[in-house]
Amino acid sequence: MPRRAIFLIGFMGSGKTTVGQELARRLGWEFVDLDALIERREHSTIPQIFRERGEAAFRQAETAALCDFVRAPLAQDSVVALGGGAFAQKENRELLHAWPTVFLEAPPEELWRRSADDSVERPLRQDRAQFESLYRQRLPFYHQASLTVHTQGKEPASICLEIETALQLAGA
Repeated sequence: MPRRAIFLIGFMGSGKTTVGQELARRLGWEFVDLDALIERREHSTIPQIFRERGEAAFRQAETAALCDFVRAPLAQDSVVALGGGAFAQKENRELLHAWPTVFLEAPPEELWRRSADDSVERPLRQDRAQFESLYRQRLPFYHQASLTVHTQGKEPASICLEIETALQLAGA
């Protein structure tokens, strides 16, 4: 049987890592963080890549890592968390056209709060106006996902159940 993968997309603070880890655990699948793949591949952290090489170089590395992942035979079924800007890139959306993509949606004020509460260094989280502008720019691309799940006020287990049910996965 061919291996399966689900790709979680959304803006920073949307819960891609938290929900992805929980969904993978519930399904007995592997959790893959694309940013971690990029860091291993580039031998550098995401913030370092942004500082030293710029966003364009990061986007190239992101696409290369995603391309390697989707073209290689999967060792096991996987839940993959993409970075917030990955799905805004046309080439990445094309790479994922055959795979289920899940947009974890929340309002920008909720995302701003969540991203301030975590310990992740986010190179593109500057001021509130810039944050909301970037969110609005990416939203039309996120809405191209095969499934949208609204996350505001929901626990990860509830979000996972929605994804499992909508995609008809074991455990729903």
